[in-house]
Amino acid sequence: TGGMALWRAYQRVLAAHPWKVQVLTAGSLMGLGDIISQQLVERRGLQGHQTKRTWTMVFLGCGFVGPVVGGWYKILDRLIPGTTKLDALKKTLLDQGAFAPCFLGCFLPLVGTLNGLSAQDNWAKLQRDYPDALITNYYLWPAVQLANFYLVPLHYRLAVVQCVAVIWNSYLSWKAHQL
Repeated sequence: TGGMALWRAYQRVLAAHPWKVQVLTAGSLMGLGDIISQQLVERRGLQGHQTKRTWTMVFLGCGFVGPVVGGWYKILDRLIPGTTKLDALKKTLLDQGAFAPCFLGCFLPLVGTLNGLSAQDNWAKLQRDYPDALITNYYLWPAVQLANFYLVPLHYRLAVVQCVAVIWNSYLSWKAHQL
């Protein structure tokens, strides 16, 4: 089928250019998350769609999310080599206990800065939105990451996370763009 052929082509390109493909995948799926946020959550319609905002999310995916999360997975695999259930649990605890809070604490103000918020407004927005974003993170990501670290080879983890993250990115985009 077409879907399987597309998947095999993705695997070939990923094997040949892992870093580039991971970064571009993250950017594309961040953009898709923003489109879903604007069209399905916020119901802006095509006339009200903020294209600049979508491109900002694509840029963040390629320039921040892809490199940071992809790099984090490599570090995590060096810190905790292995694929047992216990290894997956340790990786999940480190990912959710250390990485997730730091990542959100960087991501939200980065979006604010790219959207032109002053340092004072950005700080106020971070204080308002961070606790809710982190709690919402804990509803979704621990189970996803446990499965990801246990079942998925390292070079596919970012893609798996980014596919689940289309929903998460929709939420993050909505949260980050609420004024």
